[in-house]
This record gives sequence, C-alpha cells and structure tokens, in this order.
Amino acid sequence: MMEEQRLPRRERERLRQRQEILDTALSLFSEKGYHNVSMQEIATKTEFAMGTLYRFFRSKEELYRELLLDQARKFHKAVSEAIDRGRDEIEKLRNYLEAKIRVFTENVQVVKLYLTVTQEARFHLTAGLDPEIQELYKQFMENLASVFKRGMDKGLFQDVADPMLLALGLENIVNAALLLWLESPEERSSLRDPDSILKILLHGILKR
Repeated sequence: MMEEQRLPRRERERLRQRQEILDTALSLFSEKGYHNVSMQEIATKTEFAMGTLYRFFRSKEELYRELLLDQARKFHKAVSEAIDRGRDEIEKLRNYLEAKIRVFTENVQVVKLYLTVTQEARFHLTAGLDPEIQELYKQFMENLASVFKRGMDKGLFQDVADPMLLALGLENIVNAALLLWLESPEERSSLRDPDSILKILLHGILKR
C-alpha cells in the first residue's frame, strides 16, 4: 500500500482501474462461468469503455490468465515472507503452512474458478503450464526444500536422499487437506489446522 501511494496519481488510477476490471471479471466468472461471460459484459459492469478494457487485456483469456498470475504472485510473496520469518526450520515450516492456509481460504473464489475452468477440456490455458506461474512455483518449492536440507544438516530431521521429496510430501498433504476442506468447510474445519498437518509430517502416524 505504501509503495502504491508513492506512485504518480495517473499510475495509481491506472492500477485502480485494472484491479476493478479483475475484481469484476472474477465476480462474473464465478457467478456465470468463464465461457458465459463476454468482455462486453465486463465493460458494462465496470462502466468502462471497451477500449479501456482492451488497453489492459487483449482478450478474455489474457484477463483470466492475469487473475491467476496475481493470485500466484500473492501466494509466492506470502509464503516466502512467512518462511523467512522463522527462527528455526520447524517454525519456518509452520509459518509456511499458516500462510498457505490463510491465502487459500481468503481467495476461495479464485481457487474455485481455477478448478472449474481447468476441468473443461475446451479451454486450452491451464495455470500449471503458464511459464511465469510455473517458475514461481519452482522457486517456492526449492525454497521449501532448502528448509528441509538445513534441518537435515543440523540433525533436526532424518536424512533423506533428496529434500525435495519432503517438500513435495508436505505440499501434497496441505493441498489435499485444503481441497477436501473446500468441499465441506464446516464439516472439515479441522483440516485447516497447521499444527495437525505439521505433526503428521514430523511424527508420522505410528505410535511409539
């Protein structure tokens, strides 16, 4: 917010218009479905001219892609900052889980839209194949794996041939938990508990 306030007034207005278009598109896509919304409808809803929309986004597909990119950047920033704040490797992992769960639950509308659109074979753009999103995810996973590597070097975690296996394990556990929570938020509220997820990873399920 402070960085935006330092920008010239015209640039702040441009960013405000862009965000308004993205927010409106997300609302309409979520309500009616991606394929049932036109650029004209988005322009009408925002009360912007079509020319204004096309100055920001050349097509509806590009607009959708930018929605996902904004979400990916927000996620990357949140989890990267969370991991960096930890005093030790266990706290870093807990911070990551807490940040990921928070960003996911605060942006459920985008998540649901992504899941719906990517299930439709007619739509050829998938977020996972977008180069920028793919690169952000790769950077994040390498950062997460480095946390496990440092923990192994300190004797805190058991040695594993490739710490990326541990990073993937944790990432897949939390992804599965959040997707299951998304189906039944009230019934599965405990799936958003970072301590429960971390306990499974660190201690397993066998009684000792």
